[in-house]
Amino acid sequence: MKRNAGAMAGNSITEGSIWKSLLAFFFPIMLGTVLQQLYNTVDAMIVGQVVGKQGLAAVGGTTGALINLMVGFFVGLASGAAVIISQYWGAKEHQRVEEAVHTSMALALVGSVVLMVFGILSAPTLLKWMNTPDDVMGMAELYMRIYMCGMIPSMVYNIGAGILRAVGDSKRPLYFLLAACAVNVALDIVLVVWLKLGVAGAALATILSQLASAVLVVISLVRTKESYHLEFRKIGFQKHVLRQVIRIGLPAGAQSVMYSLSNAVIQASVNSFGTDILAAWTAFGKLDGIFWAMVNAFGVAITTFVGQNYGAGKIDRMRKGINACLLLTAGATVVFSAALYFFAAPLYQLFSNDSAVVEQGVYIMHLLAPTFITYIFIEVYSGALRGAGDAVMPTLMTLLGVCVLRVIWVMGITPMHNDVGFMLLSYPITWTVTSLAFLVYYHKGTWLKKRMAARADL
Repeated sequence: MKRNAGAMAGNSITEGSIWKSLLAFFFPIMLGTVLQQLYNTVDAMIVGQVVGKQGLAAVGGTTGALINLMVGFFVGLASGAAVIISQYWGAKEHQRVEEAVHTSMALALVGSVVLMVFGILSAPTLLKWMNTPDDVMGMAELYMRIYMCGMIPSMVYNIGAGILRAVGDSKRPLYFLLAACAVNVALDIVLVVWLKLGVAGAALATILSQLASAVLVVISLVRTKESYHLEFRKIGFQKHVLRQVIRIGLPAGAQSVMYSLSNAVIQASVNSFGTDILAAWTAFGKLDGIFWAMVNAFGVAITTFVGQNYGAGKIDRMRKGINACLLLTAGATVVFSAALYFFAAPLYQLFSNDSAVVEQGVYIMHLLAPTFITYIFIEVYSGALRGAGDAVMPTLMTLLGVCVLRVIWVMGITPMHNDVGFMLLSYPITWTVTSLAFLVYYHKGTWLKKRMAARADL
């Protein structure tokens, strides 16, 4: 077995200071996810300034909602592999780590091909279903079709980075994204500003930068001597590992789809209010996307932390880590929300000089930024529960509390008011309801008793 015994002698996630372990693991993930968010944010800024508000609406808003809807399921499904790898790594089951690595990479390749073909063929139909304005439709269709051609490197990077993080390495994915972000910005300037390729140039810049990050992560997995070493000839599905991956990953994938589907319903409603509000909502999605990158990094950190400590049998450390992560997430959320609220106008001006777009954007930001704190329990507790292998109940609570309630609000209540602000209240209302459900479920403790009984199966 290819393994560095010295490297395994000390694992900072299962030993030492909990706060230091979480922060040391969290910061590279946060910076990496923020950089990944910057792919599309830079596209939106440059396209918004060079092409105009129609271009801004095309590279974000509608296309973003549809891409997240399609990609989210496979990314969520593959997250099951990361949980399994972190548990095996914590339990030092290195043969199983190797099997899970090659199964997850096979999942990435198959899933990305399916996504690419479906996205290219269905783009016009899906964009029409989303009520995309006529003056945006052509550019949105072009951007989406080119973007979907990059699904293979995108999925390979995400799976590869998930493998590295599962074994406690959150730094190399950050370095790879730094390189990819630099490629993306340089290509945006060349293709959009200099060559005037518009939204097509923005899409090309994104998929080429994703290719760069995918190549780097594959090289790192091929070169390592640890048990997560990647050999191309071994890529394939191991049935017993795949069952475990599906058990945890399928609910996570379904949860991602439900989030994205409810957001797509909101996006379709936003589109009906016209191009100004659509452009403002697109820019908001790029700005608050940095918040979601941050809170998602806490979710990934606690999932890996819980997975490894659960695998190592350190349940008390696992629970203390969850509490520490919740406090860290709350503090970071308060600071970031305040920054978005008070600097809303100058931030929007980075995307558009259109006064109507900026005015609508500031209104949306002032309405939603103060409510971000109501979401954090969902992210931290669902990540912790998945890390311990409890994936079904978080999905059910999200389905009912966020998705179903949000769709009822948007489709059943909002039409009686026909106001974009009233519609957007669906976000804090559903976050609050679902957070309360997670608080009750987590502190009741039944889930932990069940997972402790199942731990012998690792």
